Amino acid sequence: MNLDLNSSLHRIFGFDSFRPGQEKAIQSTLNGQNTLVVMPTGSGKSLIYQFAALHQPGVTLVISPLIALMHDQVDSLSRHRIPATYINSALTSAEQARRLQGLANGDYRLAYIAPERLRSVPFQQAISRITVGLLAVDEAHCISEWGHDFRPDYLNIAIFRTQIGNPVTAALTATATVQVQDEIVRLLGLQSAERIVTGFNRPNISLQVLYAREEVGKLQALRDLLKSAPGGGIIVYVGTRREAEETADFVRDIAGMECGHYHGGLDPEIRNRVQDEFISGRLPVVVATNAFGMGIDRADVRLVAHFSLPATL
Repeated sequence: MNLDLNSSLHRIFGFDSFRPGQEKAIQSTLNGQNTLVVMPTGSGKSLIYQFAALHQPGVTLVISPLIALMHDQVDSLSRHRIPATYINSALTSAEQARRLQGLANGDYRLAYIAPERLRSVPFQQAISRITVGLLAVDEAHCISEWGHDFRPDYLNIAIFRTQIGNPVTAALTATATVQVQDEIVRLLGLQSAERIVTGFNRPNISLQVLYAREEVGKLQALRDLLKSAPGGGIIVYVGTRREAEETADFVRDIAGMECGHYHGGLDPEIRNRVQDEFISGRLPVVVATNAFGMGIDRADVRLVAHFSLPATL
């Protein structure tokens, strides 16, 4: 079985070997064991449920709070000729209905949805006509009030699991203390879950706090940071939509750098364009609210600056 897994890994995804924790987590899910995975960002958590999806019957349903991550991963899977889709609020009602029908018809091996979708009657009707072989809960810390990105709709997942026959479930996160791990297991109803924890330390990341007495000082500090950045992508997080637009103007006009802004009030077409340009490397800087999410798949991000104080570290 191990040899088969490695052979499939190379044939389908082009990798020669698994990263730490990946193979153990995949084996656990394929053995029918609910699994909690805590691995650092960038260590390949998504490969776990993507790989498992191709080695068992039924659809793999991925619950994710990040529209950007859904878009990136479906594009990546399509490049590997793996039928996948996402269904979220960025799509028109007609396109959502088309994809739901495709899901009911068995056209996809993986389907990505936001947790809010679980309350949708058309979605529930489509799911009732298919077999969910694996339920993957990405960013699983969102279910915990002690987690740093609490989403109330995650609390509906346990009931949803029961309604679809309690499929094997993989809960994945990069950020979970033992307390949060216990919350995830309890609130998802995974009391017997195997826990695979490789840690969340990332030695390639350093944190720095800059003191600024007033707004002018913050702008000067931001300009200096941008000028001294070692190339690559830059994300500047702000607290409000207005700050996103005004700070982006500052980056363009004063710092002299090409920059886009991103927030939830923009049309979906504009959000998608900014995201695509940033990921492709055509846009070096984005100023965004937390609507930009954590699922940005760009390998050369070298600076993440919080212009506004974030809610938590």
